[in-house]
Amino acid sequence: MSERDFYQQIKERFEELFLAKGKQPYFEITAKKGLSEKLKQKIPHDREIVFVFLKKKPDIFGVVEEKYTKNFITVEIKEKISKLDDIYQAKLYKEVFDARYGFLIALSPIQEEIKRLCKNTLNILRSYKNGLSPFLTLVQLDKNSGKFEDWFEENPFEKDIYWR
Repeated sequence: MSERDFYQQIKERFEELFLAKGKQPYFEITAKKGLSEKLKQKIPHDREIVFVFLKKKPDIFGVVEEKYTKNFITVEIKEKISKLDDIYQAKLYKEVFDARYGFLIALSPIQEEIKRLCKNTLNILRSYKNGLSPFLTLVQLDKNSGKFEDWFEENPFEKDIYWR
């Protein structure tokens, strides 16, 4: 099975996780079709330049609209996170869309070398905005159970600090 065979399952799982945190997410699978007009309308006018430069899109893109803000969510899926370029592709999407939440999903175990590199080079998984440190999280999807496991560095859905 290829990574695109898991798009719908991953999208639904993230919907469940965000709903459990009291957030109303709207997600689309954007890997092939790109962003719908509905999602494009959510992009602030001062950020619409991304449409000109970004030929590829994250596999899944979403938004959580709150009272005074829109928080974007990027999800990139890889069969295997085997090189630094995989991480930087996910980080690129997160930063270009100014997403608060970014996820890189592996369909096979995350290699120890990748974990150590990320742990010892903290800025790889962080994007600083207004003094805050929004995260890029790596996680493995167990293909058999359909559950996320082996969150790196940590499971943000278990820490209230990420949801204030």
